[in-house]
Amino acid sequence: MVIGAGGREHALALRLLESESVGEVIVCPGNPGTETAPADLAARGKQMRNVDGEPAELAKSAGVDLAVIGPEAPLCAGLADRLVERGVPCFGPSELAARLEGSKEFMKSFAERHAIRTARHHVVRDAAGLDAALARFDEPPVVKADGLCAGKGVVVAQDFDEARQAALEMLSGERFGPAGTTLVLEERLAGFETSVHAICDGERLVVLPPAQDHKRLQDGDRGPNTGGMGTFAPTPRLSDALMATIERDILARAVSGMAQDGCPFRGCLFAGLMISPKGEPVLLEFNVRFGDPETQVLMGLVEGDLGELLGAAAQGRLTEKLAVRRAHSLCVVLAAAGYPDNPRKGDVITGLDRANAVPGVRVYHAGTRREAERVVTAGGRVLGVTAVADSMQLAREHAYRAVDAIDFAGKQWRGDIGLSVLADSQPEA
Repeated sequence: MVIGAGGREHALALRLLESESVGEVIVCPGNPGTETAPADLAARGKQMRNVDGEPAELAKSAGVDLAVIGPEAPLCAGLADRLVERGVPCFGPSELAARLEGSKEFMKSFAERHAIRTARHHVVRDAAGLDAALARFDEPPVVKADGLCAGKGVVVAQDFDEARQAALEMLSGERFGPAGTTLVLEERLAGFETSVHAICDGERLVVLPPAQDHKRLQDGDRGPNTGGMGTFAPTPRLSDALMATIERDILARAVSGMAQDGCPFRGCLFAGLMISPKGEPVLLEFNVRFGDPETQVLMGLVEGDLGELLGAAAQGRLTEKLAVRRAHSLCVVLAAAGYPDNPRKGDVITGLDRANAVPGVRVYHAGTRREAERVVTAGGRVLGVTAVADSMQLAREHAYRAVDAIDFAGKQWRGDIGLSVLADSQPEA
């Protein structure tokens, strides 16, 4: 059973269904993309279906062999614990381990205890202490809500007035409700961001190819922050030596530290990193699940039996090496009109079949719903148009050809996913 309803869950469900060990994937609650198995997999006797209801009870009654939890909110609410209590192996951390994402204050204190390098910060709990905390920074800090805000709880302030206003809106509960009434003010770091995921079994880990996300709504990293407008993997900006440092000094220390603290981490640990101008990795945040839209590109690169791999991690017996395809994957997110502040719903989507017919392309449903024979928009990020190819250039060309094939009123997308890396790789004139 894959638990969730977005593009990440669509990508996980399809990749799991391709595994030799998996005959059926149930998605709870799923979306129009997970209603049935694709024709090629159905021809091999594979089955996929959506169900709706309380996931732990449904998993137990269906005799599920493995549950994979997609979103962060149910993990932070203890769904993994409820599944395990019912005898269902679960790929996803316990409620205690999920605090790494559920509370930025907890994550910061954890990193300090276990010598994981992260940006200098101050915690603010009320408006009375805000100005004194701001005065400790020479440059405007990044303002982060402590709790879960669906990827939108971070303000990279351009000046102190913007930082102060954002902080006051969060502290009052106006902006994110209770999730923002404790803040972390964080030193703004120079460099470039990247995402590194690791599959963990409480003691051991295997690291996936590094990905690069595009958070801003518009080309050139302009506009408001979003949950992610596109991504690609692997990013060539991280060398093998740098990846080894990230594994040793950040990911492995986190897994070891969680075990030492009495809450072993089983699931996907996702480190959001800043790579400094000196090439040193600094932890920005931990997430306790696969990223979205990073999952869409990573699933196209991971080879072998993913069901067996995640099952082994869930049961604390991770021994397999991760097989990775020598290819490139790129995802372009199509967002609804009005996203991110007020996404419009109900716009009819056309061209899905044409897009899926482009070589190497899979269109993952995120914010969609079915109305009779039509598929319509039902959320902010609507689709993840993902291509896998032998080169980044070809993956990009195929993804954007599929983007052009899809239409719905008010469609928003970025046209520059992957361009910065391609520009870096061009020889000088």
